[in-house]
Amino acid sequence: MLKYRIWSVILILLVVSIGLFVYKSEYVSLENSPKLAKYAFKLGLDLNGGTELTYRAVTDGVNPGDIEGSMASLRDVIEKRVNVFGVSEPVVRVEKPSSISGREEYRLLVELPGVTDIDEAVALIGKTPELEFKLVRPGMENLTADELALKTNDEIFISTGLTGKFLERADLQFSTSQTGLAGEPIVAITWNDEGRELFASITRDNINKVLGIFLDGAIISTPVIRDEISDGKGVISGGFTPDEAKSLVRDLNYGALPLPIELVSTQTVGASLGENAKTAGVTAGIIGFMFVVLFLILWYRLPGFIATLALLVYTVLSLALFKLIPVTLTAAGIAGFILSIGMAVDANVLIFERMKEELKKGKGLFEAMKEGFNRAWLSIRDSNISSMITAVILFWLGTSAIKGFALTFGLGVMVSMFTAITVSRTFLFAVSGKSESKLKKFLFGSGLHL
Repeated sequence: MLKYRIWSVILILLVVSIGLFVYKSEYVSLENSPKLAKYAFKLGLDLNGGTELTYRAVTDGVNPGDIEGSMASLRDVIEKRVNVFGVSEPVVRVEKPSSISGREEYRLLVELPGVTDIDEAVALIGKTPELEFKLVRPGMENLTADELALKTNDEIFISTGLTGKFLERADLQFSTSQTGLAGEPIVAITWNDEGRELFASITRDNINKVLGIFLDGAIISTPVIRDEISDGKGVISGGFTPDEAKSLVRDLNYGALPLPIELVSTQTVGASLGENAKTAGVTAGIIGFMFVVLFLILWYRLPGFIATLALLVYTVLSLALFKLIPVTLTAAGIAGFILSIGMAVDANVLIFERMKEELKKGKGLFEAMKEGFNRAWLSIRDSNISSMITAVILFWLGTSAIKGFALTFGLGVMVSMFTAITVSRTFLFAVSGKSESKLKKFLFGSGLHL
């Protein structure tokens, strides 16, 4: 019994340490320890309030094999763009087409906690700036200004195929006397390998011709090509103010989307509604936990008290995992966590009932406990595996809140299996001993009979 008591002390010290981490990272670190503050619980949109934007990706003409890679790039670009504005814990994720729901389009979900103004939320994403380079059509060079004024840009210019998707980066610079008006804000652009070759080809074959630079369909500069530019670098100058040039650099760097997107739906959750949902979820969890504890202690006595300690260990370990992974908690996620408590209790009930059966056969307490754990293990293993399979399927096929439910439920099931088998076993063997007495038989009994 000594080894079980030693392990029990080690477990208690470990859980207390983890509990202090959970407490400090949530309530103390926000003011005194920025390093721990990053482990504070991350609350979903339904608990924190904010706005959810759903975009449809326009994949027409895209090679089917390239769509998933383009969607991943799209997610990364939008996430960077949102983060530039300092939105707290934004969530950007891709939803694939689902044959089950009948939806046949890729979607991008953008959650912005703390932002409850839809117009502001849409502005955070912003319109993607479309950068294009076009050449003047043959025959248009000799037209007068009045004649050109009667024609559209599409009639005057022809696309070169060089667009913002080939852009590697954009930088804010100030021109020198050699590059234009000294001190004028300009935007220096660098092309990727494919864009560098295309830009070199355009400048080599069209020397002394006008190259129109368009942003969102509006012409902003019409430089004349003087030499071949083979190093993949260019300059955009359009009489910008410093703020305009800085904004253009930001939009070009964070806004070159690999796929066009369309806003299809919006959802707003007020901060007060989110706080009410969080309070209700936590309250429900506490009340449910107290009723479970009451049942365990009244029906199973000392083993029930040990199971309560194991549930406390389960709660602390689960909350620590939610912080470390980290898990974004939603109302559905809290429900999954509470449901997994029931799974933990279920495992303890199986163990205790098997113990009771062995005691009725006349076996001693120590042997009954040992055999009870061994017999219960197969049932616990199978039930938990089936629950884990369900959680994996829900996480794989589910969307939004369903994924949160599946994640917290799945993690909870894994932790509950550990606490039921390992923690409960260690504590029970630590307090049982091999001696028999009427008091011990009563404490390890069950039900209403004495």
